[in-house]
Amino acid sequence: MADPEDNVTIPEFSCLLQMDPYLETYEKDFKRRYELLQKQLFQLEEAEGGFDQFTRSYNSFGVQRRPDNSLFFKEWAPAAEALFLTGDFNGWDKFSHPYTKKEFGKWELLLPPRPDKSAAVDHKTKLKVVVHTKEGERLYRISPWAKYVTKEEKSVIYDWVHWDPPQPYIQIHPRPKKPTSLRTYEAHVGIASPEAKIASYTNFTTNVLPRIKDLGYNCIQLMAVMEHAYYASFGYQITSFFAASSRYGTPDELKQLIDVAHSMGIMVLLDVVHSHASKNTEDGLNRFDGSESCFFHDPPRGEHKLWDSRLFNYSSWEVLRFLLSNLRWWMEEYRFDGFRFDGVTSMLYHHHGIGSGFSGDYSEYFGLQVDEDSLVYLMLANHILHTLYPDCITIAEDVSGMPALCRGVAEGGLGFDYRLAMAIPDKWIQILKELKDETWDMGNIVHTLTNRRYGEKCIAYAESHDQALVGDKSLAFWLMDKEMYTNMSSLIPMTAVIDRGMQLHKMIRLLTHGMGGEGYLNFMGNEFGHPEWLDFPREGNNQSYHYARRQYNLVDMDHLRYRQLYAFDRDMNRTEDKYGWLAAPPAFVSAKHEGDKVIVFDRANVLFIFNFHPTKSFQDYRVAVESPGKYKIKLDSDEVLYGGHGRLDHNTEFFTEAQPFNGRPNSMKVYIPCRTAIVLANEEIDYCY
Repeated sequence: MADPEDNVTIPEFSCLLQMDPYLETYEKDFKRRYELLQKQLFQLEEAEGGFDQFTRSYNSFGVQRRPDNSLFFKEWAPAAEALFLTGDFNGWDKFSHPYTKKEFGKWELLLPPRPDKSAAVDHKTKLKVVVHTKEGERLYRISPWAKYVTKEEKSVIYDWVHWDPPQPYIQIHPRPKKPTSLRTYEAHVGIASPEAKIASYTNFTTNVLPRIKDLGYNCIQLMAVMEHAYYASFGYQITSFFAASSRYGTPDELKQLIDVAHSMGIMVLLDVVHSHASKNTEDGLNRFDGSESCFFHDPPRGEHKLWDSRLFNYSSWEVLRFLLSNLRWWMEEYRFDGFRFDGVTSMLYHHHGIGSGFSGDYSEYFGLQVDEDSLVYLMLANHILHTLYPDCITIAEDVSGMPALCRGVAEGGLGFDYRLAMAIPDKWIQILKELKDETWDMGNIVHTLTNRRYGEKCIAYAESHDQALVGDKSLAFWLMDKEMYTNMSSLIPMTAVIDRGMQLHKMIRLLTHGMGGEGYLNFMGNEFGHPEWLDFPREGNNQSYHYARRQYNLVDMDHLRYRQLYAFDRDMNRTEDKYGWLAAPPAFVSAKHEGDKVIVFDRANVLFIFNFHPTKSFQDYRVAVESPGKYKIKLDSDEVLYGGHGRLDHNTEFFTEAQPFNGRPNSMKVYIPCRTAIVLANEEIDYCY
């Protein structure tokens, strides 16, 4: 009997096979996934009139004010015996306002307007859903669709607050076009201030956005926006999926932040957590209707052992409604420009990546260990987002290396635009922890920076946000450690530790930027070598905010060297903006010399030269180059402005000779000082990309 997959046609599957013929072995898997996706889309068409309507379910669930000011409430609670609405509006009467049971586990309630025609529930007043279970329990719950939740200072539990401002903020600036070179600034609103407190959306708009613009980033990845009861979870234990965190301010203030970013030509991505949910019951999704299974799989499948959180049932119709509408909500209501999907590895496999090394063998990516429900959910999410918003950007946080993760759905891929190159920050930390400078392996560094799936775009980053957390160290801390507290003044000569740290900090970032991917990412503060770790208030530190902040004030002090690292990061981004190497095909590496500790490569007709040698400078060093002509220095890590030694004359013109060298038709001679990186561009080329 023929397999059902044999009748399935993936429209552009041949493109995928052209790129990677080894995937042909797994054609049946690709066809099965694609068939499951098509089935979902067909069912959406049949049952809901298509995904456009389905993904706007936030217009019918939760609470809706109708034109006559009546309020319509709707919830999905299949295991509940009865539902009631209570709150300030009815003096917290637990029985006066029952929901009516509908089919498929839905519950509805209509509150007519008051005699004066105003809505029965006032803006900023509290509400609760009272759930009666079949076991006779009475549970107090927040609507999963709540748009705003707040917490009293002394309280532990969040409250559902009705958000219906008389004059909501109207965003006026259009979304920027999708950039060809993505330079992303990863930020957390709450720590975006030198003050020991939770910073606000307004502070970010006023004080941080101008810095991001000045630094040359064209995209912001906002962490910890979806509401999370536990601040120290870094925003990864979500309790209210439709609520922007109130600890930083109001929904309108977040809308203004995004609007102002758009006015600067900066895209804003949301760090979205659909891989799991907080275990909280009173102010989370867990046991909303009293059962273990409402939004999640029953345990043990519905629990993540390492994260101590709940796992969604992606095969459930109402879970799909909830999560897909959640993506649409952030795009429509707040005008985000896309998403960084957290925890994709955990979603893709039944083992959640726990205890799996991922050798790269293709059998690891196909077969029974793959959770096809969540894989097809990700295909569906990407298909819908990119159909509705062609300029939308989606980024996958996946450590496994799943093939076709960043290929289009029409090819049989998962449809992401980018994946995070997670091996790169691990490699830099390993080098700094384990190796002396003179034993750095140039070939191994180049391999790590270039080892990515052809045709799938990667976002390179030199260090991750997790490395900034207490218990780990940022690159600056690995390099300079306690001397950052005493020896960062530019009024005194650099110590050997600070000199090494300053030069390598710049070189590592530029090499990652130039060679590591098709996009670049930096976590806030790391661009200037932020001197302290990140530690959120918790019991273990007496609820202190001392380390839950980023000291941007250090950059504003003329005499501190943090300013020099900031200037280099700014000019590195601006140089990329001019020449567009991130938008170009991968680098051609012409030299990785172990003895000299030199790496040379060209990309986008720009020549990069790195001398990692701690003491040796090289006169008349021959380097290979593709395009003939006159070259000049466009970026120099040794410039005094960046805390370098100023050993290079920027007026020097380098002329190529038609002497083939290291796989390139032309070459030229340069002076390259120790611990220095330079970028040269051809003066005879029009760099329009």
